[in-house]
Amino acid sequence: MSENTESHNEGRIVQINIEEQMKTAYIDYSMSVIVGRALPDVRDGLKPVHRRVLFGMSELGNNSNKAYKKSARIVGEVMGKFHPHGDASIYDTIVRLAQPWTMRYILVDGQGNFGSVDGDSPAAMRYTEIRLQRIAEAMLEDIDKETVDFTLNFDDTLQEPTVLPTRIPNLLVNGASGIAVGMATNIMPHNLSEVVDGAIAYIENRDITIEELIKHVKAPDFPTGGIIYGYDGVKQGFETGRGRVVVRGKVNVETTKAGRERLIIYELPYQINKAVLHQKIAQLADDKIIEGIAEARDESDREGMRLVIDLKREAIANVVINQLYKYSELQTSYGINNVALVKGRPRVLNLKDLISEFVEFRHEVVIRRTRFDLRKAEEKAHILQGYLIALDHLDQVIALIRASRTPDEAKEGLMTQFELSEIQSKAILELRLQRLTGMERDKIKEEYDEIMKLIGYLKDVLSDETLRFKIIRDELEDVKKRFGDERRTEIQYLASEMRMEDIIAEEDVVITISHLGYIKRTSAYDYRQQKRGGRGAVGGKTRDEDYIEHLFVASTHHTMLFFTEKGRCFWLKVYEIPEGEKSGKGRAIQNLINLPTDDKIRAIIDIKDLNDKDFINSHYIILCTSNGTIKKTLLEEFSRPRQNGVNAITINEGDQLLEAKLTDGNSQIMMAIKSGRAIRFPESTVRDTGRGAIGVRGIEVDNDKDEVVGMICVNKEDTERTVLVVSEKGFGKRTDIEDYRITNRGGKGVKTINVTEKTGNLIAVMDVTEKDDLMITCKSGITIRMAVKDIREAGRATQGVRLIRLDESDEIAAVARLDEQEEPEAALAEGEDGIVVAEPLAEGEEALEEDGTEEAGEDDTATEEEPAE
Repeated sequence: MSENTESHNEGRIVQINIEEQMKTAYIDYSMSVIVGRALPDVRDGLKPVHRRVLFGMSELGNNSNKAYKKSARIVGEVMGKFHPHGDASIYDTIVRLAQPWTMRYILVDGQGNFGSVDGDSPAAMRYTEIRLQRIAEAMLEDIDKETVDFTLNFDDTLQEPTVLPTRIPNLLVNGASGIAVGMATNIMPHNLSEVVDGAIAYIENRDITIEELIKHVKAPDFPTGGIIYGYDGVKQGFETGRGRVVVRGKVNVETTKAGRERLIIYELPYQINKAVLHQKIAQLADDKIIEGIAEARDESDREGMRLVIDLKREAIANVVINQLYKYSELQTSYGINNVALVKGRPRVLNLKDLISEFVEFRHEVVIRRTRFDLRKAEEKAHILQGYLIALDHLDQVIALIRASRTPDEAKEGLMTQFELSEIQSKAILELRLQRLTGMERDKIKEEYDEIMKLIGYLKDVLSDETLRFKIIRDELEDVKKRFGDERRTEIQYLASEMRMEDIIAEEDVVITISHLGYIKRTSAYDYRQQKRGGRGAVGGKTRDEDYIEHLFVASTHHTMLFFTEKGRCFWLKVYEIPEGEKSGKGRAIQNLINLPTDDKIRAIIDIKDLNDKDFINSHYIILCTSNGTIKKTLLEEFSRPRQNGVNAITINEGDQLLEAKLTDGNSQIMMAIKSGRAIRFPESTVRDTGRGAIGVRGIEVDNDKDEVVGMICVNKEDTERTVLVVSEKGFGKRTDIEDYRITNRGGKGVKTINVTEKTGNLIAVMDVTEKDDLMITCKSGITIRMAVKDIREAGRATQGVRLIRLDESDEIAAVARLDEQEEPEAALAEGEDGIVVAEPLAEGEEALEEDGTEEAGEDDTATEEEPAE
């Protein structure tokens, strides 16, 4: 090789450090992936491909009020103009934006096969059709008003937006996930109404804390519903941008006609494939990992999801459900990793960061939009001003134009003679002759006045930040009104998480438990107050053999102690009880506590705070059984909740727990039996024993034909309380407690109501004041609410007055006392569906007091106490 050639080659060789070259090349590549592909922008929550699809559809006029267009046409448009990365990636994006089980709020309205929750592939793009959803149009609104920056597309022939001027807080609402180089993002979807409320709260107070924001944006809200199980991870995600959320599918327990139980899975965790889950459950059953499953089948249809699991006869539904949560994807966890691009740089964002960045972006959009509108308004006003000058000198203008040889000469003449701008002069020359009529001249003047008002308003907006944020708030409230909906994903708090009381509003709710064990909570105001003997409202849709058995009022922050007829005690927070419609059936209580199938709830006690040491060591639980046994145990013994419950009393064969009451140790106890007798004795005559004890005799009962119907505990100092008794056929009365003389525990007692065929047996006894209300529930499902003060007092040995008229086949199932409540605002209208007519009493009709025998075979001899275990 010649010297010249060698020197020439040496000049083209560049000595570089390979380490530095690799580092530079890799950083360039990684930044390209981070910024241009994998991470969403914090402002509109979109990655470039999503943004290009929505913008391309908008440019093509593929709006929600127009006809659908073939997906292939949109894919070609986007690929040819903005996104040169292959049609598959674009179509996959379109499909995802149209799937209601993937997007919390779908942005593309799809027609055709877009796949399924079973993982089926969508149809080819040549078959499916799409158009923008209305919510996506809200993301593109004002894009033609210079609200956002545009940049050149890949071949520098067109402009595309760097971000959409969205009115929707899309990043929080629809979430995002992506894997970049060296980092990833996983942002959960949330409820639009909650996010808007959070944004408005931030606008009102820029110093708002994340704790306060969480009251508005409670938790992620997945398109597939489900249950968020535990709150600590969610809270951590809100506070730091990183956390873990556990999601469970929703399961109901049904009983077949044959008496077998089966599980119905009707909502899955987010992004779980139903077909794969079905296969997994069948495999778990085949492998004997879950013993109680007989068969699993998919009965889903267009009405909704329904994955049915038939259980074996000996299986306990709650146990199988917990095993499914443990071994299958019916319970899944998601890592929260809120990474998004802020001013082109990736950043981990907490809840306040996400909301504040969106609000600040909306502020910038409003400023830029107002500037654009102001400029356009001023341009329009400038032309109208020229029109008005021309119209004021119309004859001179016409003469000047006629005298001009060319349009340019006329334009110059107008500019010179009337001191008009070139724009004004040109507009005057283009003015149509019809605008010169008197009416048109008035319209021009009105239009000019309107434009000047608009200019004044727009200038005010630009000079007043408060006004700008009011506009942002009004637009957000409009978004909530147009697109907001109810939360789909329930939040279930763990017992260890005491933070929930701060999140959940404290309010009184009505809790109902049916005879077959369905429980729900409802707002107390859903029940209206009525006159005695009047009309009843249906308090719960029940099966033919079911009826409401327990109905009472409690605060959402309290703890409920459930006592079963076999003497077990279970715990449940009131807010953990599912909320339901007044006419709804509720949820099987076995889904909430580990209640055996052969046991049922008999008594419920409402405790404000089990951690209050002074309270739990100075109060007692009084238990009574249907055979007349009574037992007293310190509340402290029930202050440590256990998942499987504890033994509260040892029940003898043939007996069952009937009632449980909370006392302070100084009460008078009354027990009443079905045949109409009652006994009163001091609580001090019953010594307190441990949880495992049997108890002592409270009242003598003929076990063959009689049983205890209720027990009340009243303090000596409480003189306002009277004893209310109610019979099966709807008769009742109030009697002063002093009418029942104190006797020894274990006697026969005295007559409390004159039981006849007309009244039926005694069904309930309770202590009431005139401020209380009663909720009476019949076996037919009718519920009536009435004031206690409407029930007059009567003697012990009378049958009382009629409280409610019943059909011959109907009987009262339960009577519950409601503490003094405000009158419900939304009273049910007469004749509304769900109202069952119970004929009101005729004028002056009332079951008069009747003479009855006095003390009925009193026996003041107390029985010996049975030893505690």
